[in-house]
Amino acid sequence: MSAKVILTAEDIRRTLARIAHEIIEHNKSMSDLMLVGLLTRGVPLAKRLAANIKTFEGAEVAVGTLDISLYRDDLDSMDFKPLLNSTLIPGDIGQKTVILVDDVLYTGRSTRAALDALIDYGRPRAIQLAVLIDRGHRELPIRADYIGKNIPSARTEEIRVELVETDGVDQVTIFPANEEGKTA
Repeated sequence: MSAKVILTAEDIRRTLARIAHEIIEHNKSMSDLMLVGLLTRGVPLAKRLAANIKTFEGAEVAVGTLDISLYRDDLDSMDFKPLLNSTLIPGDIGQKTVILVDDVLYTGRSTRAALDALIDYGRPRAIQLAVLIDRGHRELPIRADYIGKNIPSARTEEIRVELVETDGVDQVTIFPANEEGKTA
C-alpha cells in the first residue's frame, strides 16, 4: 500500500482560515494575542494564521518562534545531538494569551516541552494550542484548543505535513506501515 494524501493545498488553506476564525471568536482582543510556532513547521503555520487574522479582523498579531530541542524528555535516548535553532519571542509574554502552533499533535510530549520552554520567557495569562493535525495516541494529558483535522491513525503509521515554506509543497500525507511495522 502506498502513501495517501489526506489534505491538499486547498484543504490546508481552508483549514487554516477556519482555525483563524475560531481564534478570533474565542479571544476577545487580538492586541493581547501572540502566536508562537514550534520549529519547524509550526512557524509557517503560525505566520499563515496571523495573516488570516489580519485579513479577517484587520489586526496585527505578533508571531514568535520556539525551539524545543533542549526541553525534550527523550534527549538521553537520542542517537544524535539536537540542532539548536533560534527562539524568537517578540516582546513580553506576560499578561498575553499565547497560542502555541504545531503541525501534528501525537503523544503530547512536544507540547509539554514547548510549555516548559515558553515559561522560561515569562508567565502568560493563558496558553492555548493550535494544531493542523491531531492523530491521537496521547501519552500526556494534553489537548488542542484548535484542531484542523482529526486523523485517527495507527502508531505504526506516519503522518507527514509538508509546507511550501519548508518542503516546496502544501500537503499532508499518511504512510502505512509495512509488514515489519515500519513506515514505507
